[in-house]
Amino acid sequence: MAAEVGFLGVPLDGFAATGKKQLDALMTLGLDRDSLLLDIGCGCLRGAYWLIHYLGPGRYCGIEPYRKRVDLGLRHLVEPEVQAAKRPRFDGNDVFDTSVFRERFDFFLASSIWSHASKPQIEHMLDGFLRDTREHAVFMTSYVPAASTGDDYRGTGWVGTSPSCDVPGVIRHRLDWIAEACERRGLNVRQLDGYELDSQPWLAIRRVGA
Repeated sequence: MAAEVGFLGVPLDGFAATGKKQLDALMTLGLDRDSLLLDIGCGCLRGAYWLIHYLGPGRYCGIEPYRKRVDLGLRHLVEPEVQAAKRPRFDGNDVFDTSVFRERFDFFLASSIWSHASKPQIEHMLDGFLRDTREHAVFMTSYVPAASTGDDYRGTGWVGTSPSCDVPGVIRHRLDWIAEACERRGLNVRQLDGYELDSQPWLAIRRVGA
């Protein structure tokens, strides 16, 4: 895939193992074969490969505006017979519209998305989580912690290579800001110990009391 298009949006080192660890982490949070999962920013399907194989037919949905990366994953990673049997669904919107599938999900996944998304974009995803998931749902997301107040990203736009941005980069957010944004929505957040994504901690977000 890299030979065909160059940068895939994710590191090549440990490509398969890192994808598998996403499934492992989700399973510790209660994912099973009947769960309905939305993968926000699924990219070239590094993690989706494992999720599509594991989940039941029609139970995987992915959002990715960079459609070329999805097509690469479907051609090079996910076998045609698996695609036919599992029927994964994809949408290309670039505004984090999680309502496009008209489903109520059990899990949201955002793998290295909050390391590029602005605070308004993160809040939009949290609002979508409240609207488009069931009461027991979990949002598993990775982020890059801010080392100081000055390191905390305050811009309003996406940072990183995408169809709408050709400037590479990673941004940081304070965990206390994330916790406050969750609390305002009746959500709580905790770090998922023992798992990380390319050195980014995973967070698990749920409704309070769920």
